[in-house]
Amino acid sequence: MTLNQWLSIATLCGMMILFVWGRFRYDVTAIIALLAALALGLVPPEKAFSGFSDDIVIIIASALVLSAAVQRTGVVEQAVNWVSQWVRRPGSQLFVLTASVGVVSGLIKNIGALAMMMPAASQMARRSHSTPSRFLMPMAFASLLGGLTTMIGTSPNIIVSRVREELTGEPFRMFDYLPTGLGMLVIGLVFLRFGYRLVPADRRAAATMGEALNISDYTTEATVSELSSAIGETIGEFVDHHDGEVEVTALLRAGLRGDVHPDTHIAQGDVLILSGDPDALERAIVRSQLTLDDHEEDDEHQRARDEIGVIEGVVTTESAFVGNTAGRLMLKERMGLRLVAISRRGESLRNKPGNVVLAAGDVVVLQGVLEEMPGRLQQLGVLPLAQRHIRLGMSRSGWLALAILALAMITTATGLIPVAVAFFAAAGAVIITGALPVNDAYEAIEWPILVMLGALIPVSETLQTTGASDILASELSRLARDMPPWGAVAMVLAASMAVTPFLNNAATVLVVAPIAAVFATDLGYRPDAFLMATAIGAGCDFLTPIGHQCNTLVMGPGGYRFGDYARLGAPLSLLVLGVGTPLIMYCWPL
Repeated sequence: MTLNQWLSIATLCGMMILFVWGRFRYDVTAIIALLAALALGLVPPEKAFSGFSDDIVIIIASALVLSAAVQRTGVVEQAVNWVSQWVRRPGSQLFVLTASVGVVSGLIKNIGALAMMMPAASQMARRSHSTPSRFLMPMAFASLLGGLTTMIGTSPNIIVSRVREELTGEPFRMFDYLPTGLGMLVIGLVFLRFGYRLVPADRRAAATMGEALNISDYTTEATVSELSSAIGETIGEFVDHHDGEVEVTALLRAGLRGDVHPDTHIAQGDVLILSGDPDALERAIVRSQLTLDDHEEDDEHQRARDEIGVIEGVVTTESAFVGNTAGRLMLKERMGLRLVAISRRGESLRNKPGNVVLAAGDVVVLQGVLEEMPGRLQQLGVLPLAQRHIRLGMSRSGWLALAILALAMITTATGLIPVAVAFFAAAGAVIITGALPVNDAYEAIEWPILVMLGALIPVSETLQTTGASDILASELSRLARDMPPWGAVAMVLAASMAVTPFLNNAATVLVVAPIAAVFATDLGYRPDAFLMATAIGAGCDFLTPIGHQCNTLVMGPGGYRFGDYARLGAPLSLLVLGVGTPLIMYCWPL
């Protein structure tokens, strides 16, 4: 081997050590690797930033924006809530949740699908008197399996598609992953349906800041629109329809206070004073098609529609709110803020939020232009609670984001438009049409992932430019020469699964895929099966909470410990290895 080949391998090994050590975040580790490759002369200066212009970076960023837009609609969450009305047993609830997150993970980025379904898991756990920890880890694993079904489901599939294009001139298409991915998903769902008992039942999430402050029952007002499903329902039926999570504390009809009785019928135009947890209120308002909007937006707010959001805050003793109401302070007219909801410990409020005389210690949800919020809150003497994300009062875009995503998938699946162009255009469309505010779009993009990809692409290419990948592939092919074909595929699949817990899954593909392709060529096989094995292995980290963001996402809410993942993940990993190998070879003959 030449000096440059040794240096290339040493750089990648050093990078892996830094990933395992964890002293630096993964994007910083990638930057260190790029700087080392530049200093050693492995990457020429003019190629140093070529990774940031790669289509992969555009595709992944666009997919994250689309995921956020679809998640914001709440359509899938509503569908699961509807199904859950007839599913009460924990095992059946788990199957509904894992199947839903698995299917949705093929349509949007798997971490977006998981985040979208986690509130539904908490609701189902409450209904079955179970703990969310029984659901969340299986859902995370199902999201990883579901991400294998399409090109946009997970980053490794996108990267493997590009590697195949470089080798054969033809990339993997949107649904080329479906035969293998769907098979893995079905088998995984069956295993999770019965294997979820391996997850310790005593795991509980740590108390959140909201729980520590005992912020629970908010009071808000909602108007029954002409499209509302609540029209004709009694108040008792309305409460039952929302699983008793919200309470109707008052009903205003034609400006007059009506009788709040379980048999009172709700009519169009009624104003309901609702009390409950903010998430429960948000779900009730969306599901019953109620409205929080007062339809009196001024021109300034109309122009700043994309910048409007909600913030939760505490009324301090020096606040202008103390002893006043929002209406008396002319909050909307003077400051452009709307009081969406109020929470007062130990009391159930029965007036419109705008008519409640506020006191120190009250918790309020205010809606307004986000960039103006800090100054406005300071003027009012309200201390913001940045630790909680409140969706109450945020507008939703219905089916628009789903329609845009479907159009993007159809155009890419049929080959009409290149993937990068189609998804960049779709991401732009959800922002332009208002389906996703601009600020939310920037927040949805995982910038560390993009930085890591941009830095690692030229580093990983040094394996090919120096010829090191050919040497490594030759050594592997020598070891596998006496193996049957299925043994060679299984070895690549196992290697990818083994490396992924220590590297980011995208980094795993960048390193392993070129070696696997040369390995296949040396053995005289077509590369498709080996590339697919690389993608599946890189997308299936079930052993640690750090190998994939989905596993990390559920660790806190589920109250899991590091070793809990292997209890459920180890047998699932063996199942993927045992079933995935013949499935890959059947779908992609050598």
